[in-house]
Amino acid sequence: MKVVSVVGARPNFIKLASLNPLLEEGFEHIIVHTGQHYDYELSRIFFENLEIPEPDHYLGVGSGSHGYQVGEMVKRVEEVLVEEKPSLVLVYGDTNSTLAGALAAVKAGFKVAHVEAGLRSYDMRMPEEVNRRVVDHISHLLFAPTPTAISNLKAEAVLGEAFLTGDVHVDILRRWLKVAESSRILSRLGLKEKDYTVVTVHRAENVDDSTRLASIVEGLTSLRKQLVFPVHPRTRKALMRYGLYGKISSSNVILTEPLGYLDFIKLLKYAELAVTDSGGVQREAFLLGVPCLVLRDRTEWIELVESGWVKLVPDPLRLSSLVRSFEKPKARLPLLGNGRAAERIVQIIREKLGRKHA
Repeated sequence: MKVVSVVGARPNFIKLASLNPLLEEGFEHIIVHTGQHYDYELSRIFFENLEIPEPDHYLGVGSGSHGYQVGEMVKRVEEVLVEEKPSLVLVYGDTNSTLAGALAAVKAGFKVAHVEAGLRSYDMRMPEEVNRRVVDHISHLLFAPTPTAISNLKAEAVLGEAFLTGDVHVDILRRWLKVAESSRILSRLGLKEKDYTVVTVHRAENVDDSTRLASIVEGLTSLRKQLVFPVHPRTRKALMRYGLYGKISSSNVILTEPLGYLDFIKLLKYAELAVTDSGGVQREAFLLGVPCLVLRDRTEWIELVESGWVKLVPDPLRLSSLVRSFEKPKARLPLLGNGRAAERIVQIIREKLGRKHA
């Protein structure tokens, strides 16, 4: 039986890494890389760090508007699927590659499984929210990471079968955390453990709005802390475009290129605090016991906010006061699963495809 995974961006690669070893054992597993992320720091290094094999198909779509990207991906993914004729197409998360892979599959008559289904921010300004909603409603198998995600799918009466599996980020973090300890990122940047804050900003609603981005820069520079900011290419361009790069680079901020998974996990593990707009970093911070402030007015990871480990920051100008008042919770419950999500997902796929081919 043949399974095709469609990926194209950093968050997709991390999820793929958790499933790939298991998929290779029981299926003919074909990897399609759309080329949505093509920089070394956002693409190639993740394949190297996480031992993902070379993609069987690299589509080279590259950057562009959302409409251009998705349109080109749908066309090129469809050509691959027609050639490969898989039993199932796997898509991951909420990127443009996720949406394009799902659309190409259903239009060509192939079944779709969505890893990380059911997440909702209820903010339709987010391209990711649009992507995940559409994908969930055209998927046949939906793998939800949390009970809240399952409840969302039931409330929307999706047509596919939904399963509570836990979060594959738990699996991948457990597998690679010891390896990440060998990273020399702290010594390279001259950092002391628990004496700095990690910052990541990349979402459209934060970086494409000049007023919002200026508020984030002001909020960050008001913190009397050592900040380490791996800068996404999109964010770097926006900072330059709006004349904010000089302000952020001349303050107490170490700006770096985007980091590979192992370097970033080491950096995050020994941080005092994380400030981010990333869903993945929210989870990784929680799993590593690092308090996290999220530069958004809502999040799809409701459980983490309710736990007290994650706090929303609707107004970036309040960052300084929120940092001062943040009290680290005393406990962390296993809100994201037991680290066996990938096993559960592959077991379900095997059962469903086995029944189909019986």
